[in-house]
Amino acid sequence: MDAAIIYWSKSGNTEKVALVIQDSLREAGSNVLLKKVEDAGGIDIFAYDLICVGFPSYRWRPPEPMDEFLNSTFRGHRKEGRVKVNAPKVLGKNALIFCTYSGPHTGIREAIPAGLYAGQFFEHLGFTVLGELYVVGEFHGSEEASTKGKLGDIRGRPNQEDLRKVQQDVQKIVKQMKELTESQ
Repeated sequence: MDAAIIYWSKSGNTEKVALVIQDSLREAGSNVLLKKVEDAGGIDIFAYDLICVGFPSYRWRPPEPMDEFLNSTFRGHRKEGRVKVNAPKVLGKNALIFCTYSGPHTGIREAIPAGLYAGQFFEHLGFTVLGELYVVGEFHGSEEASTKGKLGDIRGRPNQEDLRKVQQDVQKIVKQMKELTESQ
């Protein structure tokens, strides 16, 4: 399996998750390309069996660099005629969305819209979105947001337990992909 991980990380939370996903996919025997979004221009997402896209939630959306990547990639594929009415599935093309969040106001509900938003780009192209991973990350630069928010004290997160869960989730997704491939 060929996989690409494209991510944007300001404080390092999302990068920690991207690296765990990379290690988990490699352990499963995948060839993995890891790119920061600013270095990912021109990547043909259709050249991969699995595209993993990660970012922190900023006001319920992906941050601007990731949003621009998603939109420009989508526009390019629409010009190529790959966006079709009824979004027919493209066999063997899958996506995984991962989103870090601090959720000082409403918790995970601050991240879910961003994950669903990103997933729609891939669903419109016919990719199967195998999952959205939401991972708590420390709110860097605000002790109040990292200690008194909806999630309580989140300093130091994602921690080893959070990253172990990401690893387990990726293992399940790899198994799911193998099952999908065998049934097609």
